[in-house]
Amino acid sequence: MRSFVFSADKFLELDALPEQLPSSGFLWVGCSRDEFEAQLALIQPALQRWQTGQLVDLHISGLLNAQLTSHFDYTSWYDLMVFRRLAAPVPEVTSASGAASASGMNFVQADTSPVGFAVFDRVLLTVHPSDCAVREHFALRLAALSGIHGEGRTAARLPSHPADLMLRMVNHMVDGYLDLRRLLTRHHNHLQQLLLDPRSRFNDWQLLLQARTGLHDLEDVCEDQRSAVQEWIDALDEWPDEAEADKRRERELLRVRSRDVLEHIERVLGHVRRLEQGAETVVQMHFSALSHRTNSIMRTLTVLTAIFLPLNLITGFFGMNFDSMPWVHSRTGIWLTVALMAAVALGLLWFFRRQRLLGRSAD
Repeated sequence: MRSFVFSADKFLELDALPEQLPSSGFLWVGCSRDEFEAQLALIQPALQRWQTGQLVDLHISGLLNAQLTSHFDYTSWYDLMVFRRLAAPVPEVTSASGAASASGMNFVQADTSPVGFAVFDRVLLTVHPSDCAVREHFALRLAALSGIHGEGRTAARLPSHPADLMLRMVNHMVDGYLDLRRLLTRHHNHLQQLLLDPRSRFNDWQLLLQARTGLHDLEDVCEDQRSAVQEWIDALDEWPDEAEADKRRERELLRVRSRDVLEHIERVLGHVRRLEQGAETVVQMHFSALSHRTNSIMRTLTVLTAIFLPLNLITGFFGMNFDSMPWVHSRTGIWLTVALMAAVALGLLWFFRRQRLLGRSAD
């Protein structure tokens, strides 16, 4: 468990939970889910000591639940935001034969462990998964910002409110997916090329089904994220008006950041839906191409059957067991029959090509 103090233009990490809140600024307490469960006996009394109010038991069980969906809830003394991250490594699609690898769909079924935020007036409590790098990323980034001197912009760069820091973390998690979408798009494009390649015999339909299911699950996660942020924005509008100009400006900046986070989630949701539509379209094109190929083969076989049918009739006619038949005893009968059969075959071939039933013009 790590605790940090934001005061004016300073950002300091504390060795332990302080006895009292700083005179100005706010406190950030970040811990993993296991640490939160183990240190709950220290966190609850500390919240009571800081006169912020303790966490509700129902919210505590939600923060400890690794399967909780993104949602927003509130009390009269704090707001609770649970936001499922969209971050997981995407393995490259590699195969010696050029076929898609089943492990390449791991990102679609991404690790979306929830991150919990309890936003008090002057305290931000965050509960992360054990392998989440968001806390360490912001600890290093904010420490670097607090070390900038001489420009007079450090205070503007540091969060001025617990909600401000919460929105920055949420925005960072959403942008983490935006950074990975290139690899996800590449993988789906690879599957689409396999489906549309006329020389490919695509039969890994289980992989395609997993891809589509993963996209549907990802869309559900994004929908929950959007609903949670929208509820946060609605609750932010219901906060009591501030009389001080600085407080009103701070509130307006929170609204701007909230709308920016919502816009980023909309971008992610739009990208996921485009991938879903692309997958659906390619599957339809794949079956249309198969149908067209089958029709072309059947047309060719039908034309060949129509050409050889008269020839079979001629050979069958002259194969009858009769003694008095034309050209049977003639030396030139065989050649005349062959010429007749060739003429019939060439005539039918010319007719079918003229009717555009053969060749490239038929396609």
